[in-house]
Amino acid sequence: MSFEYLSDASGRPAWDGVLPGKPAPFFLEAGEGEHAKLFGDHFTVMLSGDETDGQFGMFLATCPPGEVIPAHTHADTHETFFIVEGAVRVFLETPEGETDKLLKPGDFGFVPSGYKHAYRVEEPTRMLGTATGGFERFFQHMGTLADAIDPASPPYVPEFPQMGAAAQRHHMEFHPQHRWENQ
Repeated sequence: MSFEYLSDASGRPAWDGVLPGKPAPFFLEAGEGEHAKLFGDHFTVMLSGDETDGQFGMFLATCPPGEVIPAHTHADTHETFFIVEGAVRVFLETPEGETDKLLKPGDFGFVPSGYKHAYRVEEPTRMLGTATGGFERFFQHMGTLADAIDPASPPYVPEFPQMGAAAQRHHMEFHPQHRWENQ
């Protein structure tokens, strides 16, 4: 599957021009950035690998309660979770076994590449994330572009081919049969 739906008539990414697209100083006001919707979550990319020479990207996730991101691993992406408001329970498999941690405002979590993890949104949440550069585009590839954060908009549920293509492009593997002890 390709991602033509993310391009404008010229073939450039539909989000082109929102961020500088190169290492250059810039500012965003509240609510600005590249927006995408995936299931019930809204993602705002505020910094992409294009601006950091591929080193990292930064995004804000606005999530309704009950949202579950299933068990998955990233082959080459490190991921952070910083809770701005709300609460998220992160599930993690380590060599010592499974663990989970409830993250609340001000709490931080880090999951290096290769670790199986998942998370469940316990209450309305805004979560700041950073990831290895390029992964921030996952939300646009698996989800759908949006003009702004709109919690009233209906969820966007991608078709399986779109989900698989986005996961493959971003070296991500889902583990649908995995069940966490405390989930």
